[in-house]
Amino acid sequence: MKRLWAPWRFAYIAAPAVTGCVLCEAPASGDDRAVLILHRVPEGYLILNRFPYNTGHLMAVPLRHLARPDELTPREAEALMALVSLGVRALERAMEPDGFNVGMNLGRVAGAGIADHLHLHVVPRWSGDTNFMPVLGGVKVLPEHLDDTYQRLATALASLVGPGTD
Repeated sequence: MKRLWAPWRFAYIAAPAVTGCVLCEAPASGDDRAVLILHRVPEGYLILNRFPYNTGHLMAVPLRHLARPDELTPREAEALMALVSLGVRALERAMEPDGFNVGMNLGRVAGAGIADHLHLHVVPRWSGDTNFMPVLGGVKVLPEHLDDTYQRLATALASLVGPGTD
């Protein structure tokens, strides 16, 4: 059996099962930093993914609970794309990735972990970020704690749009 030391995961394992929609509950929490929200607009928000594919993995999320892009109003669709663009710029400033994957998974069979609340993924990529660990070991190693990533991105966003939502 392969083991990696990740003590921060215990909080997730020990937490009570989530009921309801985490993407609806996050903006209502009153503590953007605790829920990893980096930036808000009236139609949605930019949040750091708590279970990232790569360090800096962001999501652009509409405030309204809807599952499909064809349910977005034109204003919501425009706001989400603006959040994606802002996320890309912040990631470039904070982390200097070589490229990005941007997209959405619609439905569980398409890989959506939260299938009922539409969100767009913004995943920074670096040359060589798929190394032997995920290929041979089936394990992804993230080199930075989420709190540190949050702070780096919050600083980058503040330099782009002003102080954050804390």
